[in-house]
Amino acid sequence: MALLKDKIAIITGAARGIGEAVATKLAENGAHVAFTYVSDSSKEKAIALENKLTALGVKAKGYQSNAADFAAAEIFVNDVLKEFGTIDICVNNAGISIDNLLLRLTPEQWIEVIQTNLTSVYNITKNVIRPMMKAKSGSIINMSSVIGIGGNAGQSSYAASKAGIIGFTKSIALELGSRNIRCNAIAPGFIETDMTNYLTENKAGEEYLKKIPLNRFGKAEDIANATLYLASDLSSYVTGQVLSVCGGLNT
Repeated sequence: MALLKDKIAIITGAARGIGEAVATKLAENGAHVAFTYVSDSSKEKAIALENKLTALGVKAKGYQSNAADFAAAEIFVNDVLKEFGTIDICVNNAGISIDNLLLRLTPEQWIEVIQTNLTSVYNITKNVIRPMMKAKSGSIINMSSVIGIGGNAGQSSYAASKAGIIGFTKSIALELGSRNIRCNAIAPGFIETDMTNYLTENKAGEEYLKKIPLNRFGKAEDIANATLYLASDLSSYVTGQVLSVCGGLNT
C-alpha cells in the first residue's frame, strides 16, 4: 500500500545524500515530489533524480533555488503551488557544516552555517504554512542532528543551527496543532554520506563507531524511513517531537 498516494512533498537540498534518499522513499510510496538544489554542479544529479522519481510513476521536478534566501524560498513555494496545486509534506533538509574551533571560526563561516541550516527552515516553513492552513492538513519535517542535542567540539555553528531547529520545531507544533498541521524533527546520528565521508578515512570515524551501540554507521535510507513515518498518517498523533535516528548514540 502506498502510504503517501498523490500527496505533494517538497524537499530542500535533495540532489544527493539524505535528501535524495528521502525523495526516493516518498516517491516510492506514491508522493509527487518537488525538490531544490543550489549549485550548478548539482544540476546533473538533480536531472538524474527527476528522471528516477518520474520512472516510479509520480510527478517530480527539481528547482535550482537557495532556501537560505527568503525571496528565493517564496518564489520556489509559489512555483510548486502553481505546478502541483498544493503542498502536503515539507521536508527541510538543506544543510552544510563548516567545522572549526570557535577560536578560528570566522563571522562569515558562522553566518553561512546559520543561514543555510536554520534560516532556511524559517524561510520555507513560513511560506508553506498558508496552503497547509487552508487545507487544514500538513506535515513539516525538519532535519536536526544529534549534534544539536549533545554538541560537539569544533562544530559550534553546526550544533547551534541544529539546536535552533529543535526549538523552532516545537514552537511551530504548538502554533499549528489546532490546524491539524504537524511539525517534527529528525536528529540523525553518524550517517554515511558525501558530507561525512572524510571521517571514515581517519581515526575520528573509529572513535565515533565505538560510541554507537548498534556498532554501525547509519545509511541515508535509515533517515528516509523515519521521514516516511513522520510524513504519513502512521504518525497522525505525533507532533513537536525529535526522533533520534542514531543507532543509540544519543542515549
